[in-house]
Amino acid sequence: MNESSIKVTLEKVSKHFGKVRAVDEIDIEFAPGTLTTLLGPSGCGKTTLLRLVSGLEPVTSGRILFGDEDVTKLSATRRDVGMVFQSYALFPHMTVEQNVGYGLTVMKQPRDRIRERVREVLRMVDMDGYQSRYPNELSGGQQQRVAVARAMILSPKVLLFDEPLSNIDSKLRRSMRDDIRRLQQDSGITSIYVTHDQAEALAVSDEIIIMRKGKIEQKGEPRSLYHKPETAFVANFIGESNLVRGELSSRGGNKVVTFGDAEVELPFNDRTDHVDGPVSLSLRPEVIEIVPKEEDAPHALSGVVRQNAYMGPVIEYTIDTDCGPVFTRAPAYAGLFRPGDAVHVRVRPDEVIIIPENGNNAEAS
Repeated sequence: MNESSIKVTLEKVSKHFGKVRAVDEIDIEFAPGTLTTLLGPSGCGKTTLLRLVSGLEPVTSGRILFGDEDVTKLSATRRDVGMVFQSYALFPHMTVEQNVGYGLTVMKQPRDRIRERVREVLRMVDMDGYQSRYPNELSGGQQQRVAVARAMILSPKVLLFDEPLSNIDSKLRRSMRDDIRRLQQDSGITSIYVTHDQAEALAVSDEIIIMRKGKIEQKGEPRSLYHKPETAFVANFIGESNLVRGELSSRGGNKVVTFGDAEVELPFNDRTDHVDGPVSLSLRPEVIEIVPKEEDAPHALSGVVRQNAYMGPVIEYTIDTDCGPVFTRAPAYAGLFRPGDAVHVRVRPDEVIIIPENGNNAEAS
């Protein structure tokens, strides 16, 4: 972590638009030198929260601190933030060098110093040599790199990303998200990243904050959120999930969960510390194995294939069971189950996720 990295703190921050509470009393700390992603569906308040941090929107109530400095009432130009927009927002009449160096030009830095600094940041984004080109002579990915370089050239205290990859094709998006992660780690600038793309959030983040209706639904490291969702909404929003009802019971010091005609003995860990009785379960598609009905599969869930879809390396299946439809995938080389085939569905015991009872009513919408 860069020694100059700062913590960003929001204390009971709210933003109201008339009667609409776009952001509702948010308390959160963004750790120094980390990249935190605000993730959630459209209208959840993530972009509004980013604009409050940037100073582009005034808060209705609450405080925003950069380190120990209260910046709540400071304008965007006085907060020392860099921002990368979804639309790139490059000046079409300026060259790459002029776009990237614009902030230093406004600050009336010496021309040689601007040229040197522009080359430094363009090297960081693998765009050195493109100084004389105009935005319309660049691909979408190259324009986004220029936008990142422009945001970083002033070494801001905080770097903000607003859906930076949404206008880039899927193949390029993967390499760009890796580049953004590398640049953030190399610079050590405290960064806040907004996206609705789950895979993107999992790939770039030190921490993810999932928002819903202006509030924080859950926050944590990517792996923790994926494997230990606290609500049905989080289980469905981070990755894909089959939500089913089951019954948890204790037998000889062990925890056993039954769902449909399946029975799974859970390993002893913190996920089994729940009261016996009805529970909600999250079953990730990738932990479900399909086997033919005639194959011995004790304690497995019985079902009938409703439909399949060939996706190249995998085949997607929807299977009707006593617990409702179950979605899963299997490698294409493993063979094809056809609609109407009777099958067993097996789930690895250590991959059964129990949703806390206070999260049962949260729907993924």
